[in-house]
Order: sequence, then structure tokens, then C-alpha cells
Amino acid sequence: MEIPVRLVTDDEAEFFGEHGWVRLGRLVEPEVAEALRERAAGFLAERSTRHQNLVDQAFGQSRDVGRSDELFGALTMSPTMGRNAVALLRGVRAVRVQVTNLLVKEAGEHGATEFHQDFPWMPMDRSAMLTVWLALADVPADMGSLRFYDGSHRHGLLGRSFTKPGDDQLSQHPWLKELELSPPLDLRAGDATVHHALTVHGAPANRRDSPRLSFTVTYFDADALYTGLPYKQTDGLGLEVNRPFEHERFPCLRP
Repeated sequence: MEIPVRLVTDDEAEFFGEHGWVRLGRLVEPEVAEALRERAAGFLAERSTRHQNLVDQAFGQSRDVGRSDELFGALTMSPTMGRNAVALLRGVRAVRVQVTNLLVKEAGEHGATEFHQDFPWMPMDRSAMLTVWLALADVPADMGSLRFYDGSHRHGLLGRSFTKPGDDQLSQHPWLKELELSPPLDLRAGDATVHHALTVHGAPANRRDSPRLSFTVTYFDADALYTGLPYKQTDGLGLEVNRPFEHERFPCLRP
């Protein structure tokens, strides 16, 4: 099975390099997003609504959906998705899949997603990593589409968030507010945003009656080495410190 995905343009790659994020209009066609949305309904119906931590309070999730569903797996492993990730990260010869996820932000159930970086928790020795955030249904800005602090990826590792209430990147680093915040984005089904793992990003609460539904896939430099940092996804896999992530859970895509 092959999922049609469009290639990123040179202008989009340049924008990503400068700003640390980019909007990709119609990354997949609306009918593809609809098919994915139908698959997503079953997975999300099985998730627990019990809030176990601060992340759970911001959105519900169904992790590793790309490993358990053929359609999401085909999108994740699309050669074009791999080429896009390599083009956006620059200087990377290939990428591996780090994780896939279905995310749902329910009105009244989930609050705002605090501003944070993705990378501080990761057991990789380099930060060449990005996440594709694909809208499976229309996501008007007031439904909670992502927002990004422009150029924040150039300021390096800023520390972990979600460790305690109210302790996000903005409280730790008030100077971030001097950077420009990306505008509220209205996304159509099939549109995506992509952000670097060092880009400070967050999302407001969903103010609509219907849930915000998205699929994410994170790719990282295939040459990254395992640091041994404790991390639930990699603990117990037998990965060797200072060696690449050569394991079936991290399949490689080459352009």
C-alpha cells in the first residue's frame, strides 16, 4: 500500500530552517485524511480518559499507531515522507521513525498544551529530529492548532517541561516572549505543520464542540547514537550505548 504524499518545496525547506517550523498545505489529499480519520476513531475509542500526568491533561493519545494499523503504517513509511524529513533537516542522509501517535484534544476535557521542546527527554546524541503534525479533520485555530516561537530551535536545549504544573518553557525562560509567536493557524483536513524537536511550541485549549484530531510522526537522524538515557520507549530493547538505533522499532527511511 502506498499513500500519496506531496514533496516539500525549496521555499518550505528554507522557511523551516529559518523558523524551526513550517505549514505544509495539503500534504495529503482530503480523502486520504478522511480514510485515516475513520481508522482513528476505533483506536481513540479504546483509550483511557483517566488523566495520569500533565501530558494526559493536554490531549489524549494512542501511541505507535503506525505499528498497529496498515494505513497509518503506510503513511509513516512513505518514501516521500522520508524524503521530506531529510530535506527539512538538511545534512541528514536518512531518518528513522521515532514514534507515531494519534492525538485528540476534547473540548471541556483537555486544557492547553504548555509550551515545551520535544527533545529534552530523548536518548539520542543529536537533535536532528522533527515531528509532522497532520490534521485528520479541519482544525480551526480556536480548536487548538499548534503555535511556535520563531527561531527558538536556534537557542539549543532549554530543559524539560511537564515536570510539574505551571513549569513550562515560558516560566523557565521569560526571554522567549521576545521571539515572535507564529500566528493562529486554520488547518484543513490533510494540512500539516512540521516542527523541529528544539522548537518551543504549544497549543491552546479546544474551544469548539468537536474534538481536535491529528496524527503525528516523529523522524530523527538515522546516524544518531543511543546515549542510554532512561526513556520508556527504549528501555529494555537491548540498544547499545554509542551505537545507532538499529532495531525494528526504529525503521530507516532513505531518500
